[in-house]
Amino acid sequence: MTREELEAARDRVVPDVVAGGLRVLFCGINPSLLSAATGHHFARPGNRFWPVLHLAGFTPRRLAPAEQEELLTYRLGITNVVARATARADELSAEELVEGGRILRAKVERLRPQWLAVAGVTAYRTAFGERRAAIGPQEQTIGSTRIWALPNPSGLNAHWTAETMAREYARLRAAAESAPEAEPDA
Repeated sequence: MTREELEAARDRVVPDVVAGGLRVLFCGINPSLLSAATGHHFARPGNRFWPVLHLAGFTPRRLAPAEQEELLTYRLGITNVVARATARADELSAEELVEGGRILRAKVERLRPQWLAVAGVTAYRTAFGERRAAIGPQEQTIGSTRIWALPNPSGLNAHWTAETMAREYARLRAAAESAPEAEPDA
């Protein structure tokens, strides 16, 4: 993909991969330019989301970004805190993250996944006003949806390896598998 094609994708939105009844709704910070250009979440080759998801046991094999819709068969989904694509997450303002958090809360209230897994603790802190949040399960909930802050799978987050990330993602998977199923809507 050319630099011009990537730049043309700036500020585009990548559609969510969501449905009701999800076990886990994964939430990135915002789409990369490559994700916006391809329409696939976590599309950058250096992004470790797809391999980590498999290593953690969420998927039976490593999915490619173009197979993102298959996540729904495992009751998993993907959204973002901020919908618009940028070259780097640090191009987002704190105000955008806070507004994205408000929109995300409304989405979670509508979809009611068992868990919201935010892949990026710094973005989570800003979007949800939880300045002391750490990686792991959070005390805050959105209705009956529990929240887990995960390490950002970006290749720029070098102090987390795929293996250490997979262990944290596997902790979430174990919690999601042990949680009682939500009651269906009447």
